[in-house]
Amino acid sequence: MRFINPKTDFAFKKIFGSNQSKPILISFLNAMIYDGNPTIADLEIIDPYLASRVQYLKDSYLDVKARLAGGATVIIEMQVLNVESFAKRVVYNTAKTYSTQLIRGEGYFKLKPVIALTITDFEMFDNDREVISHFVFKEKKRLFDYVDPEIELIFIELPKFNKQLDELETLTDKWVYFMKNAPSLEVVPSTMETVSEIQQAFEIANETNLNPEELSDLEARERYILDQQGISRKGIEESREQGREQGREEGREEGREEGREEGREEGREEGKEEGREEGLALGMREKALEIARQLFNVLDNQTISQTTGLSVEDIQKLREE
Repeated sequence: MRFINPKTDFAFKKIFGSNQSKPILISFLNAMIYDGNPTIADLEIIDPYLASRVQYLKDSYLDVKARLAGGATVIIEMQVLNVESFAKRVVYNTAKTYSTQLIRGEGYFKLKPVIALTITDFEMFDNDREVISHFVFKEKKRLFDYVDPEIELIFIELPKFNKQLDELETLTDKWVYFMKNAPSLEVVPSTMETVSEIQQAFEIANETNLNPEELSDLEARERYILDQQGISRKGIEESREQGREQGREEGREEGREEGREEGREEGREEGKEEGREEGLALGMREKALEIARQLFNVLDNQTISQTTGLSVEDIQKLREE
């Protein structure tokens, strides 16, 4: 068997957002949001996937949207490409979903919680190695909730999940493994057959169950993703090279400036030393001249020259002055 890649928007919406996907989505959300506990008993899939609308999926940001039995809304997105400002987009879509619940004149008490579940095929948080990150509003220092969680952001970073089949223990492990590895499998692993909802997800993901139009759209989406990933990698490498060249030029300029400063400092020190030497020499000459003047009436020019170190010509000029 060959299974379609659940990381494409088309496949994700078909597996988790079809009319027959309710038990699959319930199991998936319980695993991703509630650590595998059966917290969600029922939900309604909003705007479910329809085969005749495949061509419109490429323009959709949110892959699946569901309303839980208690009224909370869950918006689920599978994101393969790390596009610019993606983190802000998640916050925007979540806030927009929360704020558009009310119509004019309705009271705020009617607002229901919104949970944004985002699965990424890239790492979002470089400073953390956990696969799942769960954000809510809390007081900054004392960490108590602002109110009962009204907005929650949950991220599943697939590249950080490295467990093998024989290491899968929890429902969460099995669903994350399905999301990351389904396209590389040829049969449903025995360790996952015990979860009926995952078994059903594999059945939907079986390529033999897709019509030609769906297969064509899936292939187009996968080609697009591969092309964009290639463009992204090229852009990253070009940016790195530009950064390296800029860094080299800045380093050269800093080196030139440091060299100029060191040269100026060395010049100042050399100038000080030369000045000290010149001053010392002048002082010694003045002292020699003074001694020579005192010996004019006692010694001849030759003897004075030998005594003071001055030349005979200097002594004669001094005597004439």
